[in-house]
Amino acid sequence: MSNSYDLLIIGGGINGVGIARDASGRKLSVLLVEQDDLAAHTSSASTKLIHGGLRYLEYYEFRLVREALMERERLLGIAPHIIWPLEFVLPQSPDGRSSWRIRAGLMLYDHLAPRSRLPGSKAVHFGPHPAAAILKSEFAKGFTYADCWVEDSRLVALNALDASERGAKILTHTRLLAAHPEKKLWKAQLKDQVTGKETTVFAKALVNAAGPWVGDVLVKELGIQTQKTVRKVKGSHIIVPRIYQGDYAFILQNPDKRIVFAIPYEYEYTLIGTTDIPYDGDPAQVSISPEETAYLCDSVSSYFRTPLHPDDVVRSYSGVRPLYDDHAANASAVTRDYVLDMEGGNDIPPLLSVFGGKITTYRRLAEHALSLLQPVLGHPKNHSWTATAPLPGGDISNGDFAGFVRMLSEQYPFLSAHLAYRLARAYGTRALKILGDARQMTDLGEDFGGELTQAEVDYLVTQEWARESEDILWRRSKMALHVPADTNEKLKAYLQSPEIIAKIGQGGA
Repeated sequence: MSNSYDLLIIGGGINGVGIARDASGRKLSVLLVEQDDLAAHTSSASTKLIHGGLRYLEYYEFRLVREALMERERLLGIAPHIIWPLEFVLPQSPDGRSSWRIRAGLMLYDHLAPRSRLPGSKAVHFGPHPAAAILKSEFAKGFTYADCWVEDSRLVALNALDASERGAKILTHTRLLAAHPEKKLWKAQLKDQVTGKETTVFAKALVNAAGPWVGDVLVKELGIQTQKTVRKVKGSHIIVPRIYQGDYAFILQNPDKRIVFAIPYEYEYTLIGTTDIPYDGDPAQVSISPEETAYLCDSVSSYFRTPLHPDDVVRSYSGVRPLYDDHAANASAVTRDYVLDMEGGNDIPPLLSVFGGKITTYRRLAEHALSLLQPVLGHPKNHSWTATAPLPGGDISNGDFAGFVRMLSEQYPFLSAHLAYRLARAYGTRALKILGDARQMTDLGEDFGGELTQAEVDYLVTQEWARESEDILWRRSKMALHVPADTNEKLKAYLQSPEIIAKIGQGGA
């Protein structure tokens, strides 16, 4: 049947697209449906780090940290355009964890997994370090270590693109209405949220990767009762005009034992987060509270010479982390590890539900998911392949990103230095598809503002499932922070034109 698949995946966040990519590369037929845009919720609301999770060592999450550290190296190798090393400065606070405890944790962090791409940690006195000009005088020493930055929503889009190019079908703005077993298959009713059209598909196995909605899908759409539940924890971030110069980040210890990051962001800004607040509302309606904003500002102000006020915030975002409920009393202590729950057997087709997880370990989670799914699907257990295969645009020679930027600037000398760098960072070698045979800026079509061109917009619509201005200005990029006030309206008008409507939804076609 043309509407029959090996896997039907519910959810277009990082775990859903990661499983879709891995499965399609193993020659499984895959349909993924997402009720909104790719990375519309939790996967675009992270702190945007690929990291082992230094503080998870306090909760004895050694397996998770080791796995995450191993993934940090692998992901840096397959996506050097959207992932890069970042130095972290950890000031020693009189009210924080003891120096010996931090040193021991960092030593463990350095050696839990093989490390070849990133430097090890070290103790520092801030006299010669530029952080001394930023921190208050009482913070005279501390530590530095390395983790990685990631463009989180682009990581989702690139995994979806790779899955699509390997044969997967990706449907955004498509909702699962209901599914039930029929003749050892899942029979699922889907609804296009834009046109209202309903379709029926069949699948040998169903993957519930709905993030904060994983429990709702089980109960409401599938009619299955389960004792496994998601604990919803809200994490909020604020964006402020850049409060210090330098390409390093800070990790700040608070008296309540939580930590807050201050990270260089989008050239002109600083990203600050995150909070950990229990949340019971609709994940689609989550937003920061005044108390969270004040908490983040107070945290930074307690360390930095220049105080930060809520009035300084130019934008905030919040996401709901779908953590596996291990009944920890403190939201900050809830495990970030994932749980894969496989059900089925006899006349019930396989159902795999994904609970918890973190963006750093999405690829490994997908491997684990396929190790469970392939045997019950009757397919040969193909070996994993995603650890070394570059994501779209990541096939940069020797991972030399700086060299690639130079090549791009030489091949397209009409590009400003900023635009060449931005396109390289966002698209890697796929920037060549956007630029094509252009010899001058006007060849790239209309400039919607901030050097966001028609050629780039068309690429995002036809290759990356962008449908609305929000998809382009906030999820596929962060151009909303840099474009003039009228760009959003110009973009909306363009996306409603007949010629572009015909291209919307093609994805990686």
